[in-house]
Amino acid sequence: MTTFTTAKTTTTNSGNVAALMVALLAACVAFQLNASMLSPALVTMGEELKADQAVIGLSQTWFFTAAALFSLFLPRLSDIVGRKKILIGMMALMAIGSVIAALAPDVSWLFVGRIIQGVSGPTVPLCLIMLRSAVTNPRKYGTLMGLITAVNGGVAGVDSFVGGYFAENFGFRSIFWLMVGLALVATVLIVVLAGESRPAAGTSMDWLGVFFIVVAVGALLTALNEATKLVGGFSVEVLVLSTILLVVAGAAFFAFWTVEKRAREPMVEIRHLRQRATWAPLLTTTLTMTGIFAVINGIVPAYVQAAAPGFGVGPTEMALLILTPYALLGWIVGPLSGRLAPVLGYTRVLRLGLVGSLVALALIAFFGLGSLPLMIVGTVLLGVTYAGTVNIMLNGLGVVLSPAGNPGFLPGMNAGAFNLGAGLSFLVLPAVLVATSTLGDTRASYFSVVLVGLVITVAALAASLLIPQPVEAEVTE
Repeated sequence: MTTFTTAKTTTTNSGNVAALMVALLAACVAFQLNASMLSPALVTMGEELKADQAVIGLSQTWFFTAAALFSLFLPRLSDIVGRKKILIGMMALMAIGSVIAALAPDVSWLFVGRIIQGVSGPTVPLCLIMLRSAVTNPRKYGTLMGLITAVNGGVAGVDSFVGGYFAENFGFRSIFWLMVGLALVATVLIVVLAGESRPAAGTSMDWLGVFFIVVAVGALLTALNEATKLVGGFSVEVLVLSTILLVVAGAAFFAFWTVEKRAREPMVEIRHLRQRATWAPLLTTTLTMTGIFAVINGIVPAYVQAAAPGFGVGPTEMALLILTPYALLGWIVGPLSGRLAPVLGYTRVLRLGLVGSLVALALIAFFGLGSLPLMIVGTVLLGVTYAGTVNIMLNGLGVVLSPAGNPGFLPGMNAGAFNLGAGLSFLVLPAVLVATSTLGDTRASYFSVVLVGLVITVAALAASLLIPQPVEAEVTE
């Protein structure tokens, strides 16, 4: 086997890589728990802060929106001022936001804390970029990339249980104090164990471009969040606001395109936006998330817990049967698919994962809705193919396909595509459920939803055929 690596020839001591992995995994675990551990505590948060669930849920929405917006430009900024420095700052702000949320006297301060925590949004892509600069062997990088990215699907399926236990026994504030501790530990480990890299040192940050792309994506995500309200019933006000936000998003993106064409040192060169290496993976990520994300995180759990024709399973038992195996298998399979990627090819492994995801969705739609064991088999298969393979490859492709002169650009944009796809998923699929509920057949409605998700995932598979092969990140005969 002949190994083809990137143009860099720097070798890194295995001990240094092991130390770096400890620091990066600590950062990724801290961020993931920050993102997912509150899910089972939302009811408790509402009770303790005397706020309704819609407002509490909105605090989660703003956290993920802030995470998406900071993901757009912090990876690029890290290329200029230093990746280690930016990651330390992100972990420190995560800790500060957690303290504010833990001490929040009302829901307004909870919002402030969660938005500050959202600065840590690009933790996973930034960690992958740092790993890429330290490990030049494609096989080794693929394995370690899979291990880091697998955390993004849930910390072995125990994060929700830990959050639920702390909320039930010590109140929701205890979860934030736990987040403070995790963020501080991650900060110390990064300071001590991680090395610094600044591939674009001396370059000016294109802040005008940053402004317009943040406004564009922020308006688009907010429009999607508003449009989800239409699922529960038509509202002229919501429709008008969503339309205005969409117009603002379009105008801001046009301004971004114009600024980038004229900037001396643009955030991203227009020629890169036109390349298949940029728009094809972004399109694939968006379509994949739209087709699958709400199925596993909303539709299936709701159906399993519903009475007939669902299975009437309680929330804790549902998590044990559906969500934990899904997350745990993603954790286990991630490093394996990462190891295979440079050997079989990133795009080939991605397509295999998408085909497997289609099989899983078909199993859920045609058989799982009538059989709990087959529903479990379908979600387990999604854990292997989607959480453990597709998500790993999409994150990895964002790093290995990024332009050599701007390595932080595509991972940041790809993080935005993940969030955009998740928002679209929770807009499109529930809308299908509501639209088909008039048929009077609940199982047929859920069947229609999963079938629409399957069709969108077929489109994602088609889009993946346009992604160029990252030959420098792979090994070949």
